[in-house]
Amino acid sequence: MFAFEKEQVIHNIGGVRIGGTPGEIPTVLAGTIFYTGHDIVQDAKKGLFDRKAAEALIKTQDEMADLTGNPALVQVFSESEEAVRRYIDFVTDITDAPFLIDSTVPDVRTAGLKHAEESGLLDKAIYNSINISATEAELNALREIKHECAIILAFNPHDSSIAGKRAVLEQGVPGFDKGLLKLSEELGVTKPLIDTATTAMGAGAGTAAAFTFVAKAVYGLPTGSGVHNAPSSWSWLRKYKKVNPDAYRTCDTASCLIVQMMGADFVLYGPISNARTVFPVAAMADVFAAESASVESGIEPSDSHPFRRLL
Repeated sequence: MFAFEKEQVIHNIGGVRIGGTPGEIPTVLAGTIFYTGHDIVQDAKKGLFDRKAAEALIKTQDEMADLTGNPALVQVFSESEEAVRRYIDFVTDITDAPFLIDSTVPDVRTAGLKHAEESGLLDKAIYNSINISATEAELNALREIKHECAIILAFNPHDSSIAGKRAVLEQGVPGFDKGLLKLSEELGVTKPLIDTATTAMGAGAGTAAAFTFVAKAVYGLPTGSGVHNAPSSWSWLRKYKKVNPDAYRTCDTASCLIVQMMGADFVLYGPISNARTVFPVAAMADVFAAESASVESGIEPSDSHPFRRLL
């Protein structure tokens, strides 16, 4: 599709390569499990869930990764420290895929990271995320562990423009006087993943998508987002879903194409139950990118790329 003047960094996280020039390495896809409202969760605080159903979801995602060549990550969402430990143990027993430690509660995130350290799983763990809402306790925990891989969230509540996102990463914002890229480096992060911070449709979603290209061009770092947040929060689509559920599912799945065409290296695609539809769509975009990169720039896709596996 295009090549960047800036050298494109490739990180190896638990055996999964993320980054590079579009068309070189397949897009990495992360499905979320145990999220708020997930029907397999029986007690979110205690971390109790339908183990058979959870295993089936994880294995289906792994099967789709093997089929298409798009590597998989498991985004593990938790609401308590007890739950995050249970979830991490379960997920890593089922799959070799790297996992994201995710929660709206900082203490839960750091508890998950500490548990990963104690369990010898840090090489597979991605901390989600370092952002301007980080508490001092959270930052101290990260300083102590010095974990190498984290998502750096380019969310600026004061300015949703591309300039605003760059300011968060490079300079800081009122109340947070240091750029997140520098901060993450000081915390020991050597494998940063930039998340462009997708917001609602009409409230910055388009800028977040465009920032994918900008971040790759400016920083050369692996970049992606949870782009499905845009259609899932689109009020018109949510209403229309009652008339035509297929339209909602189509928009949700197709949203990954928007950021892939902007050069995204990874996509947090939402509920892991959508793996069977998301992976073929993402693989199609990767085939387009690989063909263009090969013909126009002489960049050859990796051996496991969908371009090689599916054509």
